[in-house]
Amino acid sequence: MTPSLREKAAAAPSTPGVYIMKNARQRIIYVGKAANLKNRLTSYFSGRNPTDIKTGVLVGRIASFETIQTPSEKEALILESNLIKKHRPRYNVILKDDKRYPSLRLDMKSDYPCLQVVRRIRNDGALYFGPFASAGAVRQTLKLIHKTFKLRKCTSTSVKPRSRPCLYHQMGLCLAPCCKSVSPEAYNDIVNEVRLFLNGRTAELTTKIKTEMEAAAGRQEFEKAAQLRDKLFAVEKTMEKQVAVTTDFVNRDVIGLASDSPYALLWVMFVRNGFMQGAKDFYVHDDTATGAEIIEAFLKQHYESTSDIPEEILIPCAHEDVALYTQWLSQKKGKKVRIHYPKRGDKVRLIRMAEENAQTRLASHVEAEMANQSLLEGVRQRLHLERLPRRIECIDNSGISGRELVSGMVVYEDGAPNKSEYRRYIIRNVDQADDYACMAEVLERRFHPTHTATDSLPDLLIIDGGKGQLNIAVSVLKQMGLQQAFGVIGIAKKDPERSETADKVYIPGRRNPLNLNAHTEVLYFIQRIRDEAHRYAVTYHRQRRTKTALRSRLDGIQYIGEKRKAVLLRHFKSIRRLKAASVEELAGLPGMSRRAAENIQKTLNAEE
Repeated sequence: MTPSLREKAAAAPSTPGVYIMKNARQRIIYVGKAANLKNRLTSYFSGRNPTDIKTGVLVGRIASFETIQTPSEKEALILESNLIKKHRPRYNVILKDDKRYPSLRLDMKSDYPCLQVVRRIRNDGALYFGPFASAGAVRQTLKLIHKTFKLRKCTSTSVKPRSRPCLYHQMGLCLAPCCKSVSPEAYNDIVNEVRLFLNGRTAELTTKIKTEMEAAAGRQEFEKAAQLRDKLFAVEKTMEKQVAVTTDFVNRDVIGLASDSPYALLWVMFVRNGFMQGAKDFYVHDDTATGAEIIEAFLKQHYESTSDIPEEILIPCAHEDVALYTQWLSQKKGKKVRIHYPKRGDKVRLIRMAEENAQTRLASHVEAEMANQSLLEGVRQRLHLERLPRRIECIDNSGISGRELVSGMVVYEDGAPNKSEYRRYIIRNVDQADDYACMAEVLERRFHPTHTATDSLPDLLIIDGGKGQLNIAVSVLKQMGLQQAFGVIGIAKKDPERSETADKVYIPGRRNPLNLNAHTEVLYFIQRIRDEAHRYAVTYHRQRRTKTALRSRLDGIQYIGEKRKAVLLRHFKSIRRLKAASVEELAGLPGMSRRAAENIQKTLNAEE
């Protein structure tokens, strides 16, 4: 450890704050918080051997660090969480879930809220229910709600006026606020029933419905009482299927943790009003992370981005910063939140239930991971690569007759698509159907020094095409000085006219394609990546082609914007009828002026 880092640590302020560690390339590799920055930093650079392996590895890679002071340790916690989310440092524990679980969203800011299925929970003031274990579970819940409660079924943000109600209203499943007079109070009463149902407060809901049913029967409104009776039966039937796990009706999240080095899995059970409402799992691939570090990462990363904070959080191991996180979550919720490490009683039973689920899911995950590693090792051997292809990029071009030429790049990491890394390119310097020129342009842009300085290089690059496209790729990479940086292959479709039975895979320096007939799992994996790149590029090309086709001859005419263009096309239906209209007829339309009408006639006649 250089004396300069020790001196800088000794000069750090003795206040709460966040410290940011950087490596020799000035990339952020770790972000941490401290109640006393000076004490924490000097413990890193004291020269003594670190107490754990992770700290030892981290200290050996620190080239510099920065500090940010905060008014309190709570503000340091919030800032640390935001910086980890933004930079995703290498040595911080980053939780990953293998998929985004579906949830139900209810926007209470709307006059007539409706339920929407979403996969990302945002801190936008709306109510979120879930997450649900699968898309099938959320569809089943929605089907029951739509059948039992008369919420509107259209999922638009605001109610769009209609001239006649939809089929749902005719079936008695919607109040139709889009075309009928429905008071917000009456609609909100239904919304509150849906909230009770989704929050698991079904006993309270059944009491409310039963009271209304008896009141309707007392007023001799027997048809309404019968409807309430059917609603009551539906809710009671749902109660029979719910799994009760506690009897105290406290909203709590129960965390279970399982580990099998280098993997760990955290399983969270969402218990609301004593009933199991859903669960979610998070994976960690870090053999140096302790259980306390994983729990801390979950508290920061999960509750920072959600407004669904329960009254109690049960954790499977002790943590020294429980008081700090309790204070932060209580302030965020606006109500007392308790983080508890139970040692006996029913709460220990809940922890064990979560841990058993975590063990089961982790075993399944490890098995799938080992199968995936075996597949990647097979790819490495069959394609004669120097290293395991953890990051694979595949590029494909798309276009018709030289128009709207585009290219798409997909990225697979550890055998799975990473859609956040996908890239789309508009071909700029080619105006004809030249696949070679398009491939050269895209590769030059992808591997330009300005991009390779910040973006990760692949372990394997797949080119959709035969020997010609592969040779172009090799030539471009040689010009960039990357010919030895990673492996590159080309894959061409089989030609039935030549009696070919399988797609052909080419590698540089080899005239004939590789024979992968005996290793179909490797060939299928490469084909799957190629097909995904093809789908991605073709979809982008169709989007651009559709956008071009929908351009109107009114675009670009002075004084004609989107609103006036919509009025004109809605009234005249076609450009031919619009040209035949007089200036007075054009100017008489809503929102039009005589100057705009004259300009339309002048422009269209000039085109003629």
